[in-house]
Amino acid sequence: CVHNSCRSQIAEALGKHLASDIFESYSAGTETKPQINQDTVRIMKETYGIDMEANSQHSKLITDIPDVDIAISMGCNVGCPFIGRAFDDNWGLDDPTGKSDDDFKAVIQRIEENIMELKKRLSESGVLRE
Repeated sequence: CVHNSCRSQIAEALGKHLASDIFESYSAGTETKPQINQDTVRIMKETYGIDMEANSQHSKLITDIPDVDIAISMGCNVGCPFIGRAFDDNWGLDDPTGKSDDDFKAVIQRIEENIMELKKRLSESGVLRE
């Protein structure tokens, strides 16, 4: 994401929660926000029991994370920033910021489904975390 405060933060949290046995998850952007979207933090805690802020998640720049093997765009709708490599996939998710809890939950559900599909593909391909 550009600001690394909502969708990519959800993907990082769910990736760690659901797929840490297969891959490591990082989120980052080309700009940062002072804090993660507070609706995201609240809904993730209510839905999954994941306290993103207590788990040290915060808005990060692309340069703040290790080099990655797979890069996924959440769907910028305004032209995703270049992060130093091509994206392997674009999940095409609308930013729920400023929208209803139901909109957030729909995006979170899609991210969960995408993570589980990625986990399955990597598992089946024999690409496991070292």
